[in-house]
Amino acid sequence: MVLAARAQAGENLPLLRPVVPTDTVLVVAPHPDDESLCCGGLIHAARASGARAAVVWLTNGDGFRWSAMVAERKLRPRTGTYREFADRRAFEARNAAAILGLEPDALFFLGYPDRGLLPLLLDHYYPNTPWRSKFTGADTVVYDTAMNPGAAYDGENLERDFQRVLDVVKPTLILAPSPQDTHPDHRGAGILVWRALAARHEMDKIRFWIVHGGRDWPKPRAYRPAQEQTIAPRGLGMAWERFPLDADARDIKLRAIRAHRSQFAVMGRVMGSHVRADELYSRTPIPPRSTCALPEPCEFEGAPVIEEAGF
Repeated sequence: MVLAARAQAGENLPLLRPVVPTDTVLVVAPHPDDESLCCGGLIHAARASGARAAVVWLTNGDGFRWSAMVAERKLRPRTGTYREFADRRAFEARNAAAILGLEPDALFFLGYPDRGLLPLLLDHYYPNTPWRSKFTGADTVVYDTAMNPGAAYDGENLERDFQRVLDVVKPTLILAPSPQDTHPDHRGAGILVWRALAARHEMDKIRFWIVHGGRDWPKPRAYRPAQEQTIAPRGLGMAWERFPLDADARDIKLRAIRAHRSQFAVMGRVMGSHVRADELYSRTPIPPRSTCALPEPCEFEGAPVIEEAGF
């Protein structure tokens, strides 16, 4: 009963600690647009307070079949189309980052494969076992603006590049997807961050978020900026904190989300539903007894179609 009540009443949750000028915030985004959906309000507030902020995109979003199909008007787009869309999504991400007040040198693209993050951390972790994208046909990082162009698609390279970002940014607060998120790339990204920060003995720096939280969440699937965000069904049992957003932060967040035009054109209603009176972050990565951090199928395999989209 307590969990159900809190799921419906975000205002009952404790507040996330304030972001202060001495902070450096790092947002870990599996795809371009996740940074705005999860954390656009906090990023804006951090910059307004004088804090530093950065974003690392683990993929360029090169596996979003819906947009590629619309562009080519074909059921099976060319591999080149997916790479072109990845460049477009990176361009949109830079535009969104500028709206949020981020500096160009605080933006990091790793260029690993959309739909491939979880496999890289499991069956394709070691060298000589690279993963090949069924969308782009690539088995190495193909984007010149990435941190490590030409790196093979394996988990060691992904972890090494992410550790390099941590070394450069030196964050005091890290906002990362929870392994409970139903998108496999989000699950993989959460496990990556969890492993990396545990190895550094810095787990206290992480707060976890969920974007794909279960069927029909957020409710309603509509732009409701004055409404408190509810806890996602997938996140029940986690230690949630809320970060209130004023009207200016909500407006900036919506503008940043809209800057991802290729995604907003397809899923604008769902994306707009992430602009609420607050953003929710958890001190714990998963609920008790969850299987989502283990190298085995998670209990929610077989997500709804909208949650299989590339954002």
